[in-house]
Amino acid sequence: MPTTDDLTRLLKHHQLILDSAGEGIYGLDCEGKITFSNGAATDILGWKIEDVLGQSSHDVHHHSHADGRVYPRDECPIYAALHDGEIHRVDHEVFWHIDGSAVPVEYISTPIWEDGELAGAVVIFRDISERIEMQRQREAAYEEIKCLKEQLEQERDYLRDEINVTVNFGEIIGDSQALKRTLTQIEAVAETPVSVLIHGESGVGKEMIARAIHRKSSRADKPLVKVNCASIPKDLFESEFFGHVRGAFTGAHQHRVGRLQLADGGTLFLDEIGEIPMSQQGKLLRALQEGEFERVGDDQTIKVDVRVVAATNRDLLEEIKAERFRQDLYYRLSVFPIEVPPLRERVEDIAPLAHHFLKLICRELGRETLRVTKQDMSLLEKQFWPGNIRELKNVIERAVISSSGDRLRLDIETPGKSQTRALTTQRPATELSEFVTAAEFRLLEKANIEKALETAGGKTWGPDGAAELLGMKPSTLAYQVKKHGISSR
Repeated sequence: MPTTDDLTRLLKHHQLILDSAGEGIYGLDCEGKITFSNGAATDILGWKIEDVLGQSSHDVHHHSHADGRVYPRDECPIYAALHDGEIHRVDHEVFWHIDGSAVPVEYISTPIWEDGELAGAVVIFRDISERIEMQRQREAAYEEIKCLKEQLEQERDYLRDEINVTVNFGEIIGDSQALKRTLTQIEAVAETPVSVLIHGESGVGKEMIARAIHRKSSRADKPLVKVNCASIPKDLFESEFFGHVRGAFTGAHQHRVGRLQLADGGTLFLDEIGEIPMSQQGKLLRALQEGEFERVGDDQTIKVDVRVVAATNRDLLEEIKAERFRQDLYYRLSVFPIEVPPLRERVEDIAPLAHHFLKLICRELGRETLRVTKQDMSLLEKQFWPGNIRELKNVIERAVISSSGDRLRLDIETPGKSQTRALTTQRPATELSEFVTAAEFRLLEKANIEKALETAGGKTWGPDGAAELLGMKPSTLAYQVKKHGISSR
């Protein structure tokens, strides 16, 4: 017969074996009460053996789900092994620590058979907190990689656009005094971090000015991200500017990086800023002022460092009076305004621009560069150019396509010819020579607009309005009326 000392030594030996195991171990009787445990169980859950012996295992450490919902005993896989005699493996539950915190665990409950009867069960479990944290980090890293991949793809698309623009409009061409004034302003503001608002008629090259500011700034090695505010649907404004997370709204099948985040560290060019709906201007203002925003459907704040350059052909002060543009947003954007002169105020730049476009277009179309006569160049210089540089390029491109032989043949019905005739007939009474000075030309321009307004009975918009008679956009006419101080009444 083994003595008491023998039994004590045996129990101690068995306990040493249990305590050497790295996993937590509980022994249960057929009622689910704890009969033994090991040191690892105490390390993982904090419960000492003397505190839990004879207590219900489920009540001690398996009473609730991770979210706090009650875990019914009849659903407990540990107890199931005591009833059905099967081995139960679980890898997605929690045991409760003595301090009340939930410990993620995986466990296996194995029934104990004695003489063909279920006598209890052994529960072996391990803390999987580190594994879950590593999985969370992997998932977060995967999501970050996806976002970065999408951002790189979008930056690649922007880079393609940049390359295309650089090839086609890689330099600001001209040597007129009006252009030099603008270039001086660019030099002055480029190295500063302040916001710039570029004013000018449609087609004068406001985007090129923005690109020049970016290239000469300390952010030149970072992206210049363009947003055409007029092309963004109202209900997609937030997504376009700030991005969204998957599932944020119907059709949001994947994460999207917004333009603000794409421009982080670089320059954000807001073209046609006056087209942003009033209802969306406050959200943009907040993001620009605070340098932070949240993606649609996300509560995580993203911080960005963005320099803003905006452009418009609208009179934003008039838009403010009409309550179509926020005054606080205007002053946030218009720290340093730059006025881009229209092409008719840069007459001496027309010839170099025309030669540049001619060479470029001939190369694109696979043709030898065509000759331009002085008569043709003189004709170009006499045009009114309501569409400015964009219109000049279109005229040259149309002429290249239509020309045969080695000489450029301009279409005599080029846009702006009627304006040229109008200017000629509306000269002041003072007799002029074959050319006029810039000041005289402005007088001619003013007189031409006043005559058009008189002919239209003071009407500026719509059919038979002055804008239609002059062949220009109403917004361009409004800009000219203000510039020359003309009363439209």
